[in-house]
Amino acid sequence: MHLIRTHRTFSKLKSILLRRHSQAALIDQNEYTETPEYPPILDMSIQGRKLRERETMYEKIKQLNTVEEKQIALNMPRYYGWPCVMLNEDKIPYNAMPLVQCYTRTHFIPTEKLPDSYADTASTADEITKEVKAFIEDALCIESEGVEHNFSLSLEKPEPSQKEDALAKCIVRQINRIISNNLTDKVPHIISTQVDYDPRHEAFWFVGGVDIPDSVLNWRKKQSWYKDRLEENLDRPVQYIGTPFLTLRNKLPLKPIIPYSEAENADFKVPKFSYSPNNVGYFTNFRHGTNMPGYWPGDYDEFGMLSYHGRGHILDRKESFGPEDNLEALHCQAMKASFGWLLAQANYQGFTTYNDLTYPLATQTVITNGQLWSFYAYQLNTIVMHNEQMDENPKHNVCFGTKPMKLYDSIENGKVQGLNEEVLKTLVQFYLNSPEEREHDLKPYLGKEEQVVADIEDDRKRCWLEDRYKHLVANRPKHFLPPETYLWEKIFKIQFNLRFHEKKRRPFELDINPYKRRLNEHLPPYIPKLLRKYPRSKKKFENTYYPDVLNHK
Repeated sequence: MHLIRTHRTFSKLKSILLRRHSQAALIDQNEYTETPEYPPILDMSIQGRKLRERETMYEKIKQLNTVEEKQIALNMPRYYGWPCVMLNEDKIPYNAMPLVQCYTRTHFIPTEKLPDSYADTASTADEITKEVKAFIEDALCIESEGVEHNFSLSLEKPEPSQKEDALAKCIVRQINRIISNNLTDKVPHIISTQVDYDPRHEAFWFVGGVDIPDSVLNWRKKQSWYKDRLEENLDRPVQYIGTPFLTLRNKLPLKPIIPYSEAENADFKVPKFSYSPNNVGYFTNFRHGTNMPGYWPGDYDEFGMLSYHGRGHILDRKESFGPEDNLEALHCQAMKASFGWLLAQANYQGFTTYNDLTYPLATQTVITNGQLWSFYAYQLNTIVMHNEQMDENPKHNVCFGTKPMKLYDSIENGKVQGLNEEVLKTLVQFYLNSPEEREHDLKPYLGKEEQVVADIEDDRKRCWLEDRYKHLVANRPKHFLPPETYLWEKIFKIQFNLRFHEKKRRPFELDINPYKRRLNEHLPPYIPKLLRKYPRSKKKFENTYYPDVLNHK
């Protein structure tokens, strides 16, 4: 009893001392100010409270030190993954350009030539084009007619598109080898540039201002607190997946195509697409959001320069779509590929879909089948497009694109007929566009000493985060799969409710959404008694190191 009384007395004494100390501090300060100071007035509605919770989560993600922890934090609200709108590089439905422009926030500028920032390399490109012209012709003849290719085809895609992409891949590798070898002694950045073959490009972000699905609307009608906001928009998670033929990357970023201040130009307009993506032809899939620019965090060469992509999917499109929609499909492919690659690079610099860029990033994209070549220059100015910023964010991304141009007319008797030097010159100018150092901090939202998980000194934490991050980006299925709603249940229990006499046991009958489970809501690995610390500890489970970004229940 004496100990309890002492403890209670000490707590009261401590509160009295703190109160006197605060009063003394107020006496020393000036009680009067020139302008009145009022405490902030908080919005206590449901929308206001939810907004403050989301802003707190955004700030917590920004304060995380390492790239991997930020990527894990993006997936913390969903144990089974997000219902992502899948933007595949080679799957472009009819009339998809408004959706792609809205989801990537890209203003597209059709052009016949490269932007003005490439004018300085025009004379040098003319000389190099004359030097490599003969080698390019030989490579085209050898790959097209001089070699018998045995391509391994899959059953997932039609045969003509696979053969066209496979041949284009061989031509692109030869052209890249010829131009790079010729420029190594002329341009210093080519020597340090790293080449990736068939890299894995993935990007994940949220888009706001999209109409809610019917299933969500029906659920809201059952909840009393959603009575006045049934049509309130949701954030749609979007996942891009692509595999270029070949990419080049360097340790320094490319210089901006236009000044960063021009990102807020009112002339850069983007169409608003609020309809469900199912109406166009894009569908959803449950998976974890991943950002992969073709390499792991911590790689020395972390900024993209140039990427080559195939156009075999154009052969799979219906003839009724017409040449105009096929041209738009190429533009959509370039915007998705450029935005996705740059967004993944931005995530490796510490930015996320909730924390916007502080400087622009640029890349160059080429779409080809070996004969037809399309060139695109893309500048990423913003990556914040969730509900709070979809209409308020004044920045837009910019993409300059050309129509498909023929590199040559035909190949007859082992010779190239009608080689277009202007097309080859444009490609050479992409290689001559040299990266430059920036005067500002490239990683303002990463830690000073810990920027990737490999920098963490604690062995247990480093190994745990590394394993968890690799498992997350692999998107392997969980040990316990989510409960499935069978077709007969949808008909007899959900749509028509004809089995009301049965006991309610299923999650949809108990108003439970299994997909709302958090990433850390699972039992950690069990520690057997023999492996526990001596003297025997009561700790039964191993430590976990999930980022603390969510409000606890």
